[in-house]
Amino acid sequence: MGEFNLYGVFVPSLLIQALMAYIVFMLVSKWTDRLIQRDWVAFPGIFNLSLYMVCLLLTHWVFAQFSY
Repeated sequence: MGEFNLYGVFVPSLLIQALMAYIVFMLVSKWTDRLIQRDWVAFPGIFNLSLYMVCLLLTHWVFAQFSY
């Protein structure tokens, strides 16, 4: 996967991807919280975890496509 050198400190690319996925998750969760409040989602914890994993997968895919 690789790492980035930030003034002598090596930062793993997965950490940067996870932070970006968390930002996307927070933006998307504003909309999905309405679904949870209306009881359209049975297990909100599992739903939020799965939503974050999808955001992380998409962020990783974008990094893999445009890393060259």
